[in-house]
Amino acid sequence: MPKRSEKSDVRQLALIQGLGTPKEIFRNLRNYLAGQFVGATRDETLLDELLKCLFCKLYVELKLVPPLEIEATSIDLSKTIRSVFAKVREGFPDIYNSQSEILLDPETIYKVMTDCSFSLIDATSDPIGDAFEVFVGSESRSRSGQFFTPRSVTDLLVKAVDPRPGESIIDPACGAGGFLTSVSRYWIEEGFSAQEISKFATDTFFGIDKDDYLVNLAKLHVSLLTGGHPSILCGDSLALQDGLLSVREKADAEGFDVLLANPPFGVNIVAARPEVLDKFQLARKWKFYPALDKWSPTSEVRNQVSPQILFVERCLSLLKVGGRMGIVLPESILSNKSYRYVVEYLLEKSNIQAVIGMPEALFKTSGKGGTHTKTCLLVAEKKGESSKEKSTIFMAEAKWCGQDSRARIIDNNDLPKIGKHLKLAKNNEAFDQSSLGFLVDIDSVQSKVLCPRYYDPQVNENLISLENTHALLDFGQLVKDGVLKVSTGDELGKLAYGTGDIPFIRTSDISNWELKADPKHGVAHQIFESLRKKQDIQANDILMVKDGTYLIGTCAIVTEYDCKIIYQSHLYKVRVMPNSLDLNPFLLLAVLSSPVVQRQVKSKQFTQDIIDSLGERINELVLPIPKSEQLRHEITEMVRTSINDRVEARELAKKARLAVAGS
Repeated sequence: MPKRSEKSDVRQLALIQGLGTPKEIFRNLRNYLAGQFVGATRDETLLDELLKCLFCKLYVELKLVPPLEIEATSIDLSKTIRSVFAKVREGFPDIYNSQSEILLDPETIYKVMTDCSFSLIDATSDPIGDAFEVFVGSESRSRSGQFFTPRSVTDLLVKAVDPRPGESIIDPACGAGGFLTSVSRYWIEEGFSAQEISKFATDTFFGIDKDDYLVNLAKLHVSLLTGGHPSILCGDSLALQDGLLSVREKADAEGFDVLLANPPFGVNIVAARPEVLDKFQLARKWKFYPALDKWSPTSEVRNQVSPQILFVERCLSLLKVGGRMGIVLPESILSNKSYRYVVEYLLEKSNIQAVIGMPEALFKTSGKGGTHTKTCLLVAEKKGESSKEKSTIFMAEAKWCGQDSRARIIDNNDLPKIGKHLKLAKNNEAFDQSSLGFLVDIDSVQSKVLCPRYYDPQVNENLISLENTHALLDFGQLVKDGVLKVSTGDELGKLAYGTGDIPFIRTSDISNWELKADPKHGVAHQIFESLRKKQDIQANDILMVKDGTYLIGTCAIVTEYDCKIIYQSHLYKVRVMPNSLDLNPFLLLAVLSSPVVQRQVKSKQFTQDIIDSLGERINELVLPIPKSEQLRHEITEMVRTSINDRVEARELAKKARLAVAGS
């Protein structure tokens, strides 16, 4: 492979030419091909033709054939491309048989080659992955839990596990081959020759996927970059069947050196048959033993287990002792109480080196496409009997990943900085610890929670800075001492909406310390009466958002005008009881809304599939109460005045509206 030139800003060049990013170019080409290509309209067929052209483009970029004459006529250019494809076909008979041809007409070939002005080698995105998402569609794949891993993530995990030439590398859920191509790029950047990388890919790259089309695409993807012939197989990684004899033999003999994967995830996916589930420890029901502070498997096998759970065990089983893995997991596995046994298994079987939280936009592909499931990157090394226990875990929480919630490229990207901090941490070198990289003592891991934001270092720094001026009170202890009383509301169902004029307070009805009930969600008086005693709403109760995403921790206070309401289950009701701490509802409202408490709330809200929840972790909040009696009084009066003024204004406006009709 020729020495690579300095990377150009391909995206900027494409934008100057008016063609857009590779993904935008592919969208335009997809529409063009769908209208112009006679003989096929299926997107997968159209993608096949596009990829043939891209393979020819790669041959040109690698200078395996003479450069193209773009100024040539469409007939001459198409003849050249077909001759290049003949060389591709000869070099890769495992992908293209001797009868394969480019089926596009000369004008279409010309458009594809001229529109694809970006470099396949130097592209800042993953063009092959982009093409697949555009042509086949993310939503059709998401039903199987398949989402393409963005190149920024595959590159970060590859650098974290640092695969070395000659080491065996496997991706047991390889999709279109994103991780294996990232390994190839990693070695290209380290200066290995084309011949070396081609041999490495042929001898040491293994991939598995259940989707035959993705297997072929992955072969093409890796071959496009390396010129090698990787062992990418169609089969079931969980069962290790369906033509996976070579993988089984490798795993049984000693295991792989490196594993990289973004396993499929989804609670509704049937991951394995009963006879397969029986072989997995993580498919069993686990029991917690409080005296030992330990989870252990029972003999009872669950009827259904999510694939992401089983893949944790499968990935570790494929590795040799000392082997490294980098995988993408839903954050819920590393945080939710129902998955604590999975973390127990991880800690027992591996030395966890790093956990990096990803933003929700990571796997979004459009406004509705992809998934907003929050994920984490986990880097670990498989333990052996003589393995030395690791004393710290590198953690980080990325706010930006280089794309927005519609998969549009943006400049904000925390991953490169996190990658630099991780490298320094691995080398035992000092770095400025922040949310983009900090160390957690393994002994400090609480309740088997490995969610990075739970250990936000800024929270402790903020609380320590207040020790001299504030009393730092545990919310949970205040509940135990009877100072606070906490409960949650009820769900009514949409059929109850609009049946009356009793406000049903939802999370979206809480704003700026006020209750702003949507009249469309008024419910019948008889529903209110049935819940009046249970909900027991009183003036000066505080309602706080418990579940959701962006609104968790938002608070409002119930006034004398708001007592005739029903509040939903996604809200806490917090009542201040008579106490000797000089704590009152108005002061508590200010404290709960303060930046130092709100940051704690963000660190303690965990993802539960599609929404976040603060849950019982509200009891872990530390409330900074000013030691100064005068300051407590001033804050109380500021809040009281603010609430009273707004309530009076609201009620006055209500009277004015009613006065118009003479009521």
